[in-house]
Amino acid sequence: MPLDGRVAVVTGAARGLGAATARALDARGARVALLGLEPERLARTAATLQHDAAWWEADVTDDAGMARTAAQVAARMGPASVVVANAGIAEGGPFADSEPDAWRRVIEVNLIGSAITARSFLPALLATGGHFLQITSLAAMGTSPLMSAYCASKAGAESFAHALRAELAHEGVGVAIAYINWIDTDMTRDADQYAVLRELRAHMPPPARKTYPAEQVAARLVTAIEHRRASVYVPGWLRAVQPVRAFLPPIVTRVARRELPRLARSAPFEATGMLGAGGQADRNARPQQ
Repeated sequence: MPLDGRVAVVTGAARGLGAATARALDARGARVALLGLEPERLARTAATLQHDAAWWEADVTDDAGMARTAAQVAARMGPASVVVANAGIAEGGPFADSEPDAWRRVIEVNLIGSAITARSFLPALLATGGHFLQITSLAAMGTSPLMSAYCASKAGAESFAHALRAELAHEGVGVAIAYINWIDTDMTRDADQYAVLRELRAHMPPPARKTYPAEQVAARLVTAIEHRRASVYVPGWLRAVQPVRAFLPPIVTRVARRELPRLARSAPFEATGMLGAGGQADRNARPQQ
């Protein structure tokens, strides 16, 4: 059990994949630091873990706050050997009608928040020869209409992780990328409440529509961490998308040109705002303009 006794940090750990990953790390012997915006949920999850665990209320887009949190994690638990940059939010709808603040916030959390997470915990990872796992998505490889902020943020996070991997290779720090499709989370369930997003998913090939339990995905992620793999694909067939990803944008454009007018006639396109309970928690944690 290579994670036995190691300190592992998970952002976005209050619910969904983050909470499931914290539980999976704990099951492999890790001591988990849970970071997120929902104190009650973080505390409940931490209380269910078998090994030494602690939680911190933290906003991944706050440079100073994350630096303080990293110092507190080190003082309380020791230097982190694993960091999972999982915190993420989404909004949907036509770009022209999107709320500028919501669109920008998706980029801030999913991309800039990942970079701040890496910067905050990098001294610990350098000391331990640790492993940084960046959570991305199929959206990093093949974009989707009406999800411009989410796709841009995940593509950016993938590129950031590639650059960081090359930069840290000689330092003995592993940097990995997780490509994940639909997970049974609040975010996905909320997206399915909007007819246009539900229809867009229905137009994906059958394997790409399937939703996977968060616990199953988390188990795959932790196995990849144990083996220090540079990438992990859930489901596994996503690996086959890599060699042909350059062909995806023209295909998506062709389908969208045909299907979006039909969808617009049956249900008007509208901005969704932040999707899921996690998105609402992020909105509630910030002062409203």
